[in-house]
Amino acid sequence: MDINFSSIVPSIPFILQGIWVTLQIVFLSLIIGFAWGIILALFKISRIKPLMWLADAYTSIFRGTPLVLQLLIIYFGLPQILGITIDPYPAAVAAFSLNSAAYISEIIRAGINAIDKGQTEASMALGVPYSKMMKDIILPQAFKNILPALMNEFITLTKESAIVTVIGVQDIMRRAYQVGADTYNYFAPLIFAGLIYYVLVMVLTLLGKGIEGRMKRSD
Repeated sequence: MDINFSSIVPSIPFILQGIWVTLQIVFLSLIIGFAWGIILALFKISRIKPLMWLADAYTSIFRGTPLVLQLLIIYFGLPQILGITIDPYPAAVAAFSLNSAAYISEIIRAGINAIDKGQTEASMALGVPYSKMMKDIILPQAFKNILPALMNEFITLTKESAIVTVIGVQDIMRRAYQVGADTYNYFAPLIFAGLIYYVLVMVLTLLGKGIEGRMKRSD
């Protein structure tokens, strides 16, 4: 079989436009997921049992079911139940944010637990309010410890974002598939899409290592 890469050359700009769509979904989902993940992590270390149970149940559900299932439930299932229309883009952001928060909450919880408990005890002995202690003392230290794990989650989210093609979001993968359908040549555009994802992951990996190195030098 003849595989003609030259047939997709005119469509390369069209595929590359999907990078911005992919990055938008990933960045927005990570920001929302990080914020919700912090709340879940604080619930998990809380002494209030219902909050602990709620956070643990949430994490169990979102980590124990496929991300594509969660995406399809939000995009196809919720509109049927609520009688509303959800566009593909916000549906993708919602699914990735909710899923990412479950993983990020575990990362943050582990980072908080890794902090010397003596610091918590000293802060409480000095009368530092719990919220201020977490914001100014515990979380900044935990963030330094969990940065590599957060970058791994960022990279994983970038790769997994390709599943948004199933609901019609015009990301890298969807555009590559459309070019394949138009040219009757799927191999070349999909390989090109794979190359784009690989470059994105390598850039994010190097960025993460650079940030981690700077934070270590600042200690």
